[in-house]
Amino acid sequence: MSASHDHSHAPANFNAAFAIGIGLNVVFVAIEAFYGWKINSLALLADAGHNLSDVIGLVLAWGGALAGKLRPDARHTYGWKRASILAAFINALLLLVAMGSLVWEALHRLQSPEPVEGVTIMVVAGIGIVVNTATALLFVRGREKDLNIRGAFLHMAADALVSVGVVVAGALALWFGWAWLDPVVSLLIAAVIVVGTWSLFRQSLHLLFDGVPESVDLLQVKALLEALPGVDRVHDLHVWAMGTSEIAMTAQLVMPNGPAGDAFLQSATEQLHDRFEIAHVTIQVVQVPFTVPCGNLSSLAAASHLPEGGRP
Repeated sequence: MSASHDHSHAPANFNAAFAIGIGLNVVFVAIEAFYGWKINSLALLADAGHNLSDVIGLVLAWGGALAGKLRPDARHTYGWKRASILAAFINALLLLVAMGSLVWEALHRLQSPEPVEGVTIMVVAGIGIVVNTATALLFVRGREKDLNIRGAFLHMAADALVSVGVVVAGALALWFGWAWLDPVVSLLIAAVIVVGTWSLFRQSLHLLFDGVPESVDLLQVKALLEALPGVDRVHDLHVWAMGTSEIAMTAQLVMPNGPAGDAFLQSATEQLHDRFEIAHVTIQVVQVPFTVPCGNLSSLAAASHLPEGGRP
């Protein structure tokens, strides 16, 4: 017996945001790379490289969002929604690899600092503040409910902050002649980006392996189901992310007095959606469990060793 699925929660359309963001950043990368090469500024070249990875990330995120909207078929009954999770993961991985290369180059540059043109650095980085802030604002309304969109927003917001740091570095280099400041700022840029990216990497990897989304507490889901009238216990409960903005759940409800009607299933589905935003609910009602549950979910109430959120 299955509860009806709610298919009315398609993610918002960010096609225009992606197109504008990619266009702005491609132009800025060209400007920043040119002037970074012209004045031999590692900070500008580093930021240009990072912004290029962000362009790739935006393309990946856009591709993931578009793939997630493809209609299900007989071969892919959930469609391609998981593409958005994969895009977020690849996005984070690319950033971490790029920052590793940046750190390596900055450490070498520290051994033999070279003077840079502070005014040029400040002007180019100032343009970056405007471009990255404008791009981040394009994704601000979708950052709370979609990990893929949040990845795009965080990268652009971090870039704006990094550009502020580059402006400060340029000013200090201009006033005090500190040649060593350029690679030091590059290291700080890498640190800021790694800190901001690690959460995206960890969450996307977690969801790729069917982890329970962070917005869902599995113990509370089980408690809600057990509190339904006539339910003796919950058997074989599973919650996972279909994509970066949709959550699914399956469970067996042990009801000794027999199957419940559609009204019972509709109420359970609505409660799960309202409390946990689980949009795809499948419930099987049995009088006696006849399947072997995966892991120890049948005795989840006793699993006090699980941390908050029900995640191992």
